[in-house]
Amino acid sequence: MIISGKELSAKLKAEMAERVASFPAEYGRVPHLVVILVGDDPGSVSYVTGKAKASAEVGIRNTTIRRPDTISEDELLGMIAELNADDGVDGILVQLPLPKHIDEDKVIAAIDKSKDVDGFHPLNVAALWQKQPCTLPCTPKGIIKMLKSAGVEIQGREAVVIGRSNIVGLPVSKLLLDENATVTMTHSRTKNLGEVTRRADILVVAIGRPKFVTADMVKYGAVVIDVGVNRDPETGKLCGDVDFAAIEPKASVITPVPGGVGPMTICCLMENTIECFLRRVKRA
Repeated sequence: MIISGKELSAKLKAEMAERVASFPAEYGRVPHLVVILVGDDPGSVSYVTGKAKASAEVGIRNTTIRRPDTISEDELLGMIAELNADDGVDGILVQLPLPKHIDEDKVIAAIDKSKDVDGFHPLNVAALWQKQPCTLPCTPKGIIKMLKSAGVEIQGREAVVIGRSNIVGLPVSKLLLDENATVTMTHSRTKNLGEVTRRADILVVAIGRPKFVTADMVKYGAVVIDVGVNRDPETGKLCGDVDFAAIEPKASVITPVPGGVGPMTICCLMENTIECFLRRVKRA
């Protein structure tokens, strides 16, 4: 079974659009997401365009602020402070990566926790690990939704995560733990990686290397979630971190690249924006 993130996200966005359509009558307005794009990295531009398109589909107001990569850190922090103070803004997202002269951690920490739709703020991260209410990071949240939509039993299963980034590896491990999986985290220095991955009932791969996971690293019937987006060095086409063609016949469930985890990340960003909006209007 191939899980289409494209189809699942379209279904969820249609449900969100129905909900958002009732907001003007109920709350006087719709949620407002502000995205800050620094520079013109092609990948970042593409992501930001995708976020604007998804916002339009769901009925969320979207503002994209573009600034050259020569912007100073102080200037960027000043913009964030203004958006934090603006009651008409519910979600703030600074597209990463940022230019080298800007401290990403400082920028993320400057965003008001209640408007942090990415779920990257240190206080949201702390709340996740302490099982407190928080905004969940979009990609890990999307992965759990995909598993559940495919009817995958997570509880009691052995899950292996390849990659330990703050954006995917660490938080998805925690969400799998919260669903009562037994989780093993692996990374570039794990010895005998194939031995570990062959134990996995659920394998989540977020290492950023094209076709890194080969068929001999996966057991028959495993569920394989591929988070990677790379260019195949041979064909130049988009590919994931797993060798899809070789692994698909062995896997019980697998996600494609493109059209798998990516659309669900943007879908969960829309959901997070709605959640931030509702928390704010209900508190007001």
